[in-house]
Amino acid sequence: MQLGIRLHDIKKAPLPERLKIAEEQGFACGHLALSKVISEYPVDDGALTPGYALYLKRLFEKYHLDIAVLGCYLNLANPNPESLAKITHRYLAHIRFASLLGVGVVGTETGAVNEEYRFEEKNHSDEALEIFIRNVKPVVEYAEKMGVIFAIEPVYKHIVCNPIRARRVLDEIGSPNLQIIFDPVNLLDSCNYRDRDAIIEEAIDLLGEDIAMIHIKDFVVQDGELVSVAAGTGEMDYGKIIRFIKERKPYVHVTLENTVPENAVEARRYIQGLWDTCEL
Repeated sequence: MQLGIRLHDIKKAPLPERLKIAEEQGFACGHLALSKVISEYPVDDGALTPGYALYLKRLFEKYHLDIAVLGCYLNLANPNPESLAKITHRYLAHIRFASLLGVGVVGTETGAVNEEYRFEEKNHSDEALEIFIRNVKPVVEYAEKMGVIFAIEPVYKHIVCNPIRARRVLDEIGSPNLQIIFDPVNLLDSCNYRDRDAIIEEAIDLLGEDIAMIHIKDFVVQDGELVSVAAGTGEMDYGKIIRFIKERKPYVHVTLENTVPENAVEARRYIQGLWDTCEL
């Protein structure tokens, strides 16, 4: 596997310095969310020119880093038509940019049925899933035209909240350019975290063929709520995930989440150690 990090989890600095730190810390790839790591230049849709993409591509190559994910985590189920149009345009701009940047995937979560992008029970309804499928179709069609992989990340509080709903999205759209970002912790909540082994097994069974990359973090339970933390500092058992990677996903991008500058290297070493000792 190729271990990486969210670049906005590295200490705040100009992008070249963040990339230098990532390389020095032993990472092979990065999760790039433009607005979270670039403040010295604009990153609006009109700024995402071919020249900008090729500059960033050279910059990442200088520090021997792949761009595992170009993140565009906006609400494709926004009920406001004007907001949805702007969001869709933003996705298309990212996909076009990604086609020159050479990223692994353009990544997104799957939204909510309100403008605030917050959890409500209706997010888990069939109607919400139909809205998401309808709205994501033109984005995936554009990804096909541009030769880019568009990957959705199931999250319990969002519309695609479990592996079964994710499988339905993949099957209904039926595109090889639509794949999955697998984040096991994001499938958990206070109501189901004790069943995490079964949930992880179900995700691997239903989605394994279509998993394009993996996010790794941990969690602790505080006041009845799950709080995401760095790998190795919570309750997760990564055995099934590491074994899945080793058996079926050679050289897959695996990015750490919810690290801080003080524990990023320790988290990387922890996951690498599990890999090194995993026997098939």
